[in-house]
Amino acid sequence: MSTPIAVIGMSARVPGGPGLEEFWSLLCRGGEAIRPAPEGRASGPGGFLDEVDGFDAAFFGVPRAEAAELDPQQRLMLELAWEALEDARVLPASLRGGRTGVFVGAMADDYGLLQARDAAAEASPFTLTGTRRGFISGRVSHVFGLRGPSVTVDTAQSSSLVAVYQAAQSLRDGDCELAVAGGVQVNLAEESHEALRELGALSPDGRCRPLDAGANGFVRGEGGGAVVLKPLDAALRDGDRVHCVILGGAVNNDGATPGLTAPSRDAQEEVLRLACERSGVDPGAVQYVELHGTGTRRGDPVEAAALGRVLGAARPPGDPLLVGSVKPNIGHLEGAAGIAGLIKTAAGMARGRLPATPNFAEPNPEIDLAGLNLRVCDRPGDWPDGDRVAGVSAFGLGGSNCHLVLAGPPSEDSRAAPDTAAGPVPWVVSGRSERALRAQAGRLADLAATRPDERDVGFSLAVSRTAFEHGAVVTGDHLEGLRELAAGRDAPGVDRVRRRDGRTALLFPGQGVQHPGMGCRLYETYPAFARALDEVGAALEPAIGAPVIDVLRGGRLDGQELLQPAVFAVETALFRLLESWGVQPDAVAGHSLGEITAAHVAGALPLGDAAEFVAARGRLFERLPSGAAVAVEAGEDDARA
Repeated sequence: MSTPIAVIGMSARVPGGPGLEEFWSLLCRGGEAIRPAPEGRASGPGGFLDEVDGFDAAFFGVPRAEAAELDPQQRLMLELAWEALEDARVLPASLRGGRTGVFVGAMADDYGLLQARDAAAEASPFTLTGTRRGFISGRVSHVFGLRGPSVTVDTAQSSSLVAVYQAAQSLRDGDCELAVAGGVQVNLAEESHEALRELGALSPDGRCRPLDAGANGFVRGEGGGAVVLKPLDAALRDGDRVHCVILGGAVNNDGATPGLTAPSRDAQEEVLRLACERSGVDPGAVQYVELHGTGTRRGDPVEAAALGRVLGAARPPGDPLLVGSVKPNIGHLEGAAGIAGLIKTAAGMARGRLPATPNFAEPNPEIDLAGLNLRVCDRPGDWPDGDRVAGVSAFGLGGSNCHLVLAGPPSEDSRAAPDTAAGPVPWVVSGRSERALRAQAGRLADLAATRPDERDVGFSLAVSRTAFEHGAVVTGDHLEGLRELAAGRDAPGVDRVRRRDGRTALLFPGQGVQHPGMGCRLYETYPAFARALDEVGAALEPAIGAPVIDVLRGGRLDGQELLQPAVFAVETALFRLLESWGVQPDAVAGHSLGEITAAHVAGALPLGDAAEFVAARGRLFERLPSGAAVAVEAGEDDARA
């Protein structure tokens, strides 16, 4: 059985849905974001993004000359990675130099084709790295400073789901501690469109109808998505929000079929069985499958037959496997199709809802849905009762098949509580410019109007959002304050701030700061503080003979043997709490006992050694005769006088 992998962050940019919430809203209303091709794009109706040429190069530190050569897919993936990390409450800067992996699925080289076709365009030092899809993952790793595996996957239309599969495997193998995975697709070149038309894959009327009698091909779409992955046990330990859990998956190939693009029912059955086996899931426990579901005459019957024989047959008669497809809503995102389906499914599992699949009116006569024990989600509804289990499929034209098995998010009581406390809830807003600050305030005002959990939002903004040059802190009536800030007006409860670049130092004091119950409220309120105090306490307990938290709660701070270890433990836990909030000091120092804490948190003194040192110091001080100390605010000459 595979190690479960948590999806702790998601981002999406799809037709009709410039963000996660807009995407989910489109799905819930059964919308179709298909429209005529904008000027300068591949012809025919499809799902198109707005402003694919827009990119804030300065935000990502990309020089203007280099940015001019960047494929829009590279630009889009940078934005998606940033947004997914923010959704995961991870500061991108905190990952720099660490073992975070990047796995990107992409199959289009349209921008490079356009550049090659333009006789007036001259090659530059950035042409190769800016236009080849193989550099997309490397671009993300480079800009974010990530040193884990960096892989661009091209298995045609299954690319992005295979990228997620490989990211999960990399986490299981220990190659990385965190992974960003997803895919992108931008349709710019007419040649790609014509090639698919010649294959007979495109719908002549611009509608995608999976498993329907009127199915006549798919409609092309563009966009992308990203997920942030982390081993489930680590996510639960750290109190991360979990959208869903990847239990396992499988990848295979159709092998020798009548033609390279001809699907294989046997291979699809095999990938389904293997994915369930690796996930430790009975095939009959799968409640819903997000289909590859392209609406082609050849592909739909094969996919339905494989699902029926493996998953449908394992379910009780009259309790069919529910199936659906996102492609009628946004088009076939090709290289990014799998990640779109995964995000749709994860969002549904977290919310307990199944959106409808548009354009399903009459079953394809070549598909015996009842006999296969399948039912198309042709209307929205609640997720079935019981443990939420789903599958997501993606198949490439070259025969590469991928299937992932997902479980719903864990119950609330299995996760550590977020590090929030009682009191006023500030919302921190920032942007690289005044315009960006106001735009961010406008987006947050829209969020505030939905009456979200104010503490959850406030914590996320403070801890997981990068602080830019122009900022503000909004307290009190968040909705009104944010609206005024978005309009550029002053308002009560809105304090403007400007970030000042400088160095941060922390000083750890010695004795004299202790008091009965010291740190106990922090221990009960902040999991990060509690975890750190427990860790230090475990190292100290053999020497002091009692848990540190019991020493603090009992007020036993009158003897040096317990006092000094207690102060060291609280100082260390405070540092770890600040660290969890993104505070990264440039220097640390200490006075007296605080010198030991400073040496430990700076990495110069391992915890075990520091604990022994502090305990021994306390015992020695306990044996000394009583003394006294005085603090004098005077120079040496005055003091001697």
